[in-house]
Amino acid sequence: MEFAIDGTVKIAETERYDVVIVGAGLAGLYTALNIDESLSCCILAKEGLDISNSWLAQGGIAAAISNDDTPVLHLEDTLIAGAGLCDEAAVRVLVDEGPGDIAALVSRGVPFDLDEFGDLEITREGGHRRNRILHAGGDATGRETVKALAPIVAGLPNVTISERTCFFDVICGADGSVAGLVARKNDEYFRLITTRKIVFATGGIGQVYGASTNPSVATGDGLAAAVRAGARLRNIEFIQFHPTGLWSPQPEDREFLISEAVRGEGGLLKNNAGVRFMEGAHELAELAPRDIVARAIIDELARSGQDHVFVDITSKSEEFLRHRFPTIYNECLRRGIDISREPIPVAPVQHYLMGGVETDLNARASIPGLYACGEVAYTGVHGANRLASNSMLECLVFGRRAAEDICASARAGERAPLAGARLPALPVRPRTGGDFRAMRKRVQKLMSEYGFVMRSRAGLEYALAEVRAVYVSLRGTYDESNEYLETLNISTVAKEILEAALARPESIGSHYIES
Repeated sequence: MEFAIDGTVKIAETERYDVVIVGAGLAGLYTALNIDESLSCCILAKEGLDISNSWLAQGGIAAAISNDDTPVLHLEDTLIAGAGLCDEAAVRVLVDEGPGDIAALVSRGVPFDLDEFGDLEITREGGHRRNRILHAGGDATGRETVKALAPIVAGLPNVTISERTCFFDVICGADGSVAGLVARKNDEYFRLITTRKIVFATGGIGQVYGASTNPSVATGDGLAAAVRAGARLRNIEFIQFHPTGLWSPQPEDREFLISEAVRGEGGLLKNNAGVRFMEGAHELAELAPRDIVARAIIDELARSGQDHVFVDITSKSEEFLRHRFPTIYNECLRRGIDISREPIPVAPVQHYLMGGVETDLNARASIPGLYACGEVAYTGVHGANRLASNSMLECLVFGRRAAEDICASARAGERAPLAGARLPALPVRPRTGGDFRAMRKRVQKLMSEYGFVMRSRAGLEYALAEVRAVYVSLRGTYDESNEYLETLNISTVAKEILEAALARPESIGSHYIES
């Protein structure tokens, strides 16, 4: 095992829990909601509960709940989008069990939008051949779901939520299984938590790239810690670049997403001359899988010499757009764009990781006692290209399954008294005087240029050599700051992505190698 910390770290506080969940987005909250109240559970949130990919999710949650839809049809659409690399058994679990988890959300008070008859309103997004997307608050599904679940979880007698807590490392015992973890509270003091069950729900890796829809906390912390602990990763070369990030002439801290649902409601992709370019590119045109749309946009930009294209939804009324897409409508209006009267400038942007920590159907990772769910996990559901709105459903289904497996192991007698976790004897590394901000920017620039929608072997090899140099420099030194940890994690994940991309020479799904 390797560690981000070194031998100078002093533990100021020790605690014990039956389960520790790292991450407080939808996957983490729903896992905690399904943990038996006889088990003590701690949720570590890097910031507040309102800062996560889940909170920002616009589009919705996919589930086969309408009369003209079935789990089999949902399965087929998911397999097609995944370009032959989905684990069919995992997809069957997702589509078969997903409707039950949607019913659980409804019973918990998640305010899904209703149609004029008072039934759940169901729409369509790219890659789906049936209407099966549920949404809340128009285009604020993630926010409304987290807002509904967070107070319920916070009120559970067995759950402790620790906000502004940065996770560093997993500790394993002599038998190789989970024994605890190291975290840091409020950027001040280190905590050692003894536990036999850790659930990674740490979300995405957006900060590995220069432009992403992910929040600033998405620095790949779970993935990097998994690498240090020796857990298996799988398919992390598959990065989903959302075709329609809101283009801005000025760099943004986080790219604003123009949801796929806009195209699902009739939005058309057009070039700067006002001509549609998806007709003939795919039978589903604007509703083709995201990797196909993203490449078509990149090709169009290369042909035209422009830096953005447009989504035109002016066929819909202002009243409809204000109601269906209030978040998008208001953000665009804030930037001087009236989407009811003018097209929206867009360009592809990093959005989602399809691979991750390899897990089985019960969300168990290769290290005994370690689980992963949500974007940090490779469950096998997404394959080479995620089908729109399957991600939130994946959080629910496999978060619940992780909880059920943990509870089952407790009932089977795996609750013997916990020995206190101990830090191993770690070497003291030299203190660094490195410019972490510059290192981060260097990695992000390399990934945005060479690990983006279109890749080449020469570009990947060049980027890997450069990223490895940053990684080696960081591994050879130490700094107690969270900024050091995040830069180390970003370089670790970038290195793993580039190595995985080079190990897959053929183009498939979102991994596209130019000849």
